[in-house]
Amino acid sequence: MARDRAGLEEALRRIPELRAEFWSNLKVLGSADTLNQSLEKAGRVADYMEFAELMCRDALEREESCGGHFRTEYQTEDGEALRDDDRFAHAAVWEYQGEGTAPVRHEEALNFEFIKLATRSYK
Repeated sequence: MARDRAGLEEALRRIPELRAEFWSNLKVLGSADTLNQSLEKAGRVADYMEFAELMCRDALEREESCGGHFRTEYQTEDGEALRDDDRFAHAAVWEYQGEGTAPVRHEEALNFEFIKLATRSYK
């Protein structure tokens, strides 16, 4: 799975458009008297769109390649992942700020006492 800045920015532009289209064209059949699986499925689709947007934001922020998170702009001459442990050896979470407002990214440094960070080669 590979991605690049242009593709991630395009996704971040398109996801809100898809979300708006989803909500404007959504029809949920059924009644309030029964278990409504259509409503449940619509909620899942809405959740997936939120999650997709957040994943794209996070991938755009991570300006390196590491493991399965491969950015084509960050690779060695041999096509291997080019890590940036100085900037990205941390855990990150996003804080929701409300609809229409960008989430805030929080970072917590990772401390490695017993292992040394190393780049894997798959060749």
